[in-house]
Amino acid sequence: MTENQESKRVQIAKRLRNAREAAGVSQGQVARLLGMHRPTISEIEAGNRRVSAEELNTFAQTYDVTVSWLLGESAEQLETDDPRLQLAARELSKLKSEDLDRLLKLLASMRNSDEDDKDGTR
Repeated sequence: MTENQESKRVQIAKRLRNAREAAGVSQGQVARLLGMHRPTISEIEAGNRRVSAEELNTFAQTYDVTVSWLLGESAEQLETDDPRLQLAARELSKLKSEDLDRLLKLLASMRNSDEDDKDGTR
């Protein structure tokens, strides 16, 4: 692996970790939601495991960021200092694991519905 490829993998790993933390979810919660094992998420976030295009797309949808941002191709930033996001993270941390999983699925379906409206597929 070239130094550039290694650097890119580390950048993607860092952005995946930042996006997960900004979403206020644990590695275990993400693993359950995506049908992966928690150590797999850990390996990905450490830059020790490659991420397939399909996985990258799934992470982007889950964290509500673009694939371009995860790849470092766009300057889109997560506003982690937004007080509303911090409040949401505190409230989410109080939920039972299964309730959080249901809420994340609901949010994903709402986001997909909005995208369908924008695309005119509805």
